[in-house]
Amino acid sequence: MANWKLIGGITAGVLVIGGLGSACDDNSTNTGSTTATTDTPATATAKTDDTASSKTEMKPIPSFVGMGLQSAQDTAQAAGFFSLASHDSLGRDRMQALDRNWKVCSQNVMAGKTVSTDTTLDFGAVKLDETCPATDEKAPEAAGSTMPDFGGKSVKAARAALDSGTSITVTDVSADDRFILVESNWKVCTQTPKAGTKLNGQPVEFGAVKFEETCP
Repeated sequence: MANWKLIGGITAGVLVIGGLGSACDDNSTNTGSTTATTDTPATATAKTDDTASSKTEMKPIPSFVGMGLQSAQDTAQAAGFFSLASHDSLGRDRMQALDRNWKVCSQNVMAGKTVSTDTTLDFGAVKLDETCPATDEKAPEAAGSTMPDFGGKSVKAARAALDSGTSITVTDVSADDRFILVESNWKVCTQTPKAGTKLNGQPVEFGAVKFEETCP
């Protein structure tokens, strides 16, 4: 029996020591967490530094005309201009989704002019296989209460100029009776109601053909 008591005592001692070891380990883990928390201000400092580096400066505008749109944007950012926009120089209201497929025809701030680096630079662009117009063609402005003349404008731009609640029907007026899927590739040939008509929520109808085609 004495031997069993001895073994029991030894076992209890081992358990106590093990418990103390675990407690030490827990303290060690908590210390690690405290250290990680102490590192947090470094991140905050980095953000502060980034904000400081974004202060505006006065810099001359580079010449972007003739450059690919992506290259123009890269050049602008390298010069410190980060507020950038672009639009369709042909007034067709197309989105410049793949910048490398477009080239710059115009810029809203003249090359060489010194401006603040927070100035928004707006590039007028056409696709690589298109010719730049002599001057940018503007998309139609909001129609208001009177029907504009949309002749020759893209169907997409005409739709955007009308109230968003307007019911619009678009048909192919060529002999092919095609579906009109990408409206920026189609131009208005006919319209109902006619230009100058008072708009009071009535439906609108456009007859259209593709831009490279002639209206019948």
